[in-house]
Amino acid sequence: MHFENKRVIIFDLDGTLIDSIPDLTEAVNYMLGQLTMERCPQERVRHWVGNGVEILVKRALLGDVQMRGALDNALFEKGLRLFLAYYKEHLGCATTLYPHVKTTLKTLHARGYTLALVTNKPIAFAQPILDGLHLASLFSICLGGDSLANKKPHPQPLLHVCNELDITPSQSVMVGDSKNDIEAANSASMQSIGVSYGYNYGESIEAYNPSVVVEDFAQILEFLEG
Repeated sequence: MHFENKRVIIFDLDGTLIDSIPDLTEAVNYMLGQLTMERCPQERVRHWVGNGVEILVKRALLGDVQMRGALDNALFEKGLRLFLAYYKEHLGCATTLYPHVKTTLKTLHARGYTLALVTNKPIAFAQPILDGLHLASLFSICLGGDSLANKKPHPQPLLHVCNELDITPSQSVMVGDSKNDIEAANSASMQSIGVSYGYNYGESIEAYNPSVVVEDFAQILEFLEG
């Protein structure tokens, strides 16, 4: 298919533009170590990412993506403080861009598209990462998981972008790697592009019915007007 009459492209961050799992894993394992709990491998942490840091910490403390079982609130609060303090100091140590991300974003920007970023990562963490990777100037608006009352999969962040940029959802497209991105887009009546290489809790992104799926970030250009 070919997307038509699009003016704004909205991107997720973790698992879509960047691979942040190495740094997130180190922060999780620092927290677990301080709490004398068993470390977790990267591949396990990979399936826990996508719903914000609070959920990531709860999944790590319970050792379960479904967060089954009781979690002491004092333990959660301590774990969250440990995680946030460590991650804040190690945001970009091992986080990298996926292949072709920077050149594709620059091409879209040069074609006249307005680019926006909507992530469930706190904005205080997202912005320094964008700055460090020299991407910040490409985005007209950036929203973190704590920027509004609701985060993805709620449609509010996507609709907020549309309102701020004075467009309709039909004039935008959401690009993301997880069900949170696709469900938010579907709820906002917005078309979407799912990337297959991201995290998405070990599930296929196709199961959530994005408009199209790409295996390489550069393929996005094939679906948008040049």
